[in-house]
Amino acid sequence: KKPSSFSRRREQASETCLTLKSNSPPSSARPVRFRPSQQEPAAFLEEEASSSDPEDNPPPQQPTMATSSLLTAGRSACKSLLQQTQKSFLSSSAAAASAPLVAAKLPDLPYDYAALEPAISGEIMELHHSKHHQAYVNGINAASEQMLDAQAKGDFAAMSKLTKAINFNAGGHLNHSIFWTNLCPKRDYRPPEGKLLAKINENFGSLDNLQKQLSAMTVGVQGSGWGWLGLDRDTKQLFVQTMPNQDPLSCGVPLLGIDIWEHAYYLQYKNVRPDYVKAIWEIVNWKNIEERYEAAL
Repeated sequence: KKPSSFSRRREQASETCLTLKSNSPPSSARPVRFRPSQQEPAAFLEEEASSSDPEDNPPPQQPTMATSSLLTAGRSACKSLLQQTQKSFLSSSAAAASAPLVAAKLPDLPYDYAALEPAISGEIMELHHSKHHQAYVNGINAASEQMLDAQAKGDFAAMSKLTKAINFNAGGHLNHSIFWTNLCPKRDYRPPEGKLLAKINENFGSLDNLQKQLSAMTVGVQGSGWGWLGLDRDTKQLFVQTMPNQDPLSCGVPLLGIDIWEHAYYLQYKNVRPDYVKAIWEIVNWKNIEERYEAAL
């Protein structure tokens, strides 16, 4: 009986499979994966890496003699520069420590304590000037002496701690020294004139607008701080800005400052800060502010 066409095709397929099997690579040969299994990505990546051509992943090269010499020279140069910098800093610190310390002094007021009444009571002025401002003077002098001692010893940790005390007390001394001259008895008050008034009108529209803007900003200070009218050194334009705590005005020339710390008004105005700021405008010494403005031009 002749085999059917189906039987002949099955025999041919079997012969083809045997032929492929005999020509296939050994079972140890790595199979090619086109889509790595999601369950074993790490194993597949390791397998790929281990089977890659050594030329694609050459071993790290050891530094040559020339490279080693350059590295050694670079380290020596950096070490030498660091030593020179430290020596220079300590020398300058020692020189600063040997220089005479110029002590801060409490400035005298250009008027009596009671001269600013009724805007600011004599009691507040006496406490503000003789106690609070004096405390800033004492603080900056003490911290400056300690800083000189720390510099002479090269005590960087102490110098870092003293920086905060110096900034706070020096700022308090500077701000209050300006503040006292910005004020005058009510009988001596006059509105701004000349170049300053022209600049106020140019930048704010009017003196009234300036007062409203600076008052609103100053009253809105959270906690303690200052409200300032300043002059931009580069553009020569006036601006208003507030500063926290005893930070001096750092972005321009301070012309007029309003102290908004509670010790400046609480005994008289309690917690009604807007009334205190409103009263300040009755005793502003515009002549002093004009002098500061023209000196900064």
